[in-house]
Amino acid sequence: MTKINGFTRTCGLLGNPVEHTLSPVIHNFLARETGENLVYVPFLVPSGMAGDAVRGAYALNLKGLNVTVPYKTQVIPFLKELDGLAEQIGAVNTLVRCEGGFKGYNTDMPGLYRAMCRDGVKIEGEKVLILGAGGVARAVAMLLAEKGAGRIVILNRTKEHGEEIARTVNGYMGKDMVFAMGLSDYRSLPGDERYLCIQATNVGMYPKNGQAVIEAEDFYRRVHTGYDLIFNPAVTRFMELTKAAGGKAYNGSRMLLYQGIIAYELWTGIQIGEELADKAFEKMMEAMNQ
Repeated sequence: MTKINGFTRTCGLLGNPVEHTLSPVIHNFLARETGENLVYVPFLVPSGMAGDAVRGAYALNLKGLNVTVPYKTQVIPFLKELDGLAEQIGAVNTLVRCEGGFKGYNTDMPGLYRAMCRDGVKIEGEKVLILGAGGVARAVAMLLAEKGAGRIVILNRTKEHGEEIARTVNGYMGKDMVFAMGLSDYRSLPGDERYLCIQATNVGMYPKNGQAVIEAEDFYRRVHTGYDLIFNPAVTRFMELTKAAGGKAYNGSRMLLYQGIIAYELWTGIQIGEELADKAFEKMMEAMNQ
């Protein structure tokens, strides 16, 4: 247990709701293991008070903050600075105290990349399918493009939303590598090709557990690896279908871990090695299964 005294620094989570967050488990464990005099607590922020929360956190000398729904974009106007990646993505999940305010970062996508590397999932040169065309899918497409994916296809019920993401990422990269299709149009893809597939929607988590964006078996025969960004439930319908068709499947729990680790590294300047990261992952899993 961290000894609380006059030198203790506070970090926390801004969101609504925050009651079921696993972030305190990650950060308070890391603080204990690295000997950092720091505590991490969740802060429930009422609707419309994101700016007040950011200003109050600075006034109270908080060291840093995580930001979760619905405030990842709402806090941006109240920040002193914005990291380049966060600006590209259009959302922040980590605030680091700086002179006169906070600097906003997005550690979700670097966290996903570190998680995929830890799980042995290759991106460079891969043909990739992304299910969904929301803000998360946009960030995933940007990450995959920057990490050297070969060809990225966004599958979404509304094709126009996917096309908007494709234009943004292709414009940023200076070449056409992201394409959009309707959900059922996957059948027009070459039947002998196998894909890495990222599930970037909320279908599969409560109240849509037991569901998948695409249920057809012939789709999953095209997937060699499925990565669902959902971490609760631990095994989603998407993952079940991927495994049933002979593919490998992963959930978003390591992404959750590593986005937290990167935030902790930004706050403290301490680099977290894989041995300690694995221990933090065990603690997180224990908390999830209580």
